[in-house]
Amino acid sequence: MKKKIFVLDTNVILHDYMSIYNFEENDIVIPITVLEELDQFKKGSSLINFQAREFMRELDKITGDKIEKSISLGEGRGMLTLELGKPFSPQMKASFTENSADNKILAVAVYYQKNFPEQETILVTQDINFRMKAKSLGIKSQDYQTGKVHNLEALERGISICENIDDKLISDLYKNAEGIKRSRLDIEQDFKANEYSIFKGNSSSALVHYNAAEERFTKVEKQKVYGITPRNAEQTFAIAALLNPEIKLVTLMGKAGTGKTLLALAAALEQRKDYLQILLARPVVPLANRDLGFLPGDAKNKISPYMQPLFDNLTVIKNCFDAQSKDYQRIEKMLETEKLLISPLAYIRGRTLSKIFFIIDEAQNLTPHEVKTIITRAGEGTKLVFAGDIQQIDSPYLDSKSNGLSYLSDRMDGQNIFAHINLIKGERSYLADLAGSLL
Repeated sequence: MKKKIFVLDTNVILHDYMSIYNFEENDIVIPITVLEELDQFKKGSSLINFQAREFMRELDKITGDKIEKSISLGEGRGMLTLELGKPFSPQMKASFTENSADNKILAVAVYYQKNFPEQETILVTQDINFRMKAKSLGIKSQDYQTGKVHNLEALERGISICENIDDKLISDLYKNAEGIKRSRLDIEQDFKANEYSIFKGNSSSALVHYNAAEERFTKVEKQKVYGITPRNAEQTFAIAALLNPEIKLVTLMGKAGTGKTLLALAAALEQRKDYLQILLARPVVPLANRDLGFLPGDAKNKISPYMQPLFDNLTVIKNCFDAQSKDYQRIEKMLETEKLLISPLAYIRGRTLSKIFFIIDEAQNLTPHEVKTIITRAGEGTKLVFAGDIQQIDSPYLDSKSNGLSYLSDRMDGQNIFAHINLIKGERSYLADLAGSLL
């Protein structure tokens, strides 16, 4: 099979600075325009600034004192070429009047396709419009595939339903706290660790949890947590996973109003004695292309609008109690002493998280690298909960298949310390549920 030539766009490197090593034996071309664009991103504290700096360090390590145009990326990999700008082809001149960075990168792809016909030239970019422009010129183009989830339907399918279960087995689930063995079920379905299901018989049903280590099903009880009562089977399963001390990592997916953050926060408060601190954080992703500097006030005032939804969830819980009650006052005290801390995710980075219940909201706006960074800082006794809606991504560099929440759920699937729950039914209101489905 002949080698291919992959021309990389800037956004690929800003997504994954090690991307040049993920194209097997094929050759990589980095247009000089990409380096110019990366230079604009090298200063700053966000992830894309980190990716830009790390790539330049990696590139410097590869090139060293060499002055060759093309450099080997190592055994089993292709060559890396830093390509200077190329003139626009007549077709490009007729089609694109702007001398933009995208068009300069496209000119390099056109040049390689024309001058290296023995190899297939492919432009790799996360920009959909850029891919369309390339295809209009007859240049093959594709998204950056490394780290993408290919079985997204499995994450979004919700809970599994097993029908035609013997009513005697369901009765045994209710009678025996230790549950029933997997071998007693005469069904071919594979069950993964910490999978939650609905068993349906002819005249009865049960909510169950599967313990893969013991190959056993146990009945899931409906539990109220700090004033919050689950309203459907999915929420019941979510609370069960959040309260299970053997499950150290939970991902909660679902559209707005399904109760992801509310359930996680209520479960954390219910277990407050088991943890030194409850952290509730979310990434700050400015909307409508407006940076934080656009907002008035000091740093705290600028951050406040982004944190307000988290405080709204806390208010819902507080309103379950009388203002003079111990439960209400306990929340106030926890906020004062920072045993319960609501903060932007950037303020949490760098900490060692030991014996902490850590809830990360809007996790769909995190990259796989950011998710890995957070999890690898988890110390003993820490529980991590990532919640988000993969259909509401604010970052221009991510989509439903490449974001950190999808990536995490896909890669951890089947692990004994992990549980994934997809919340489908909205419980905020009929109007909110309808709008989430239709608009």
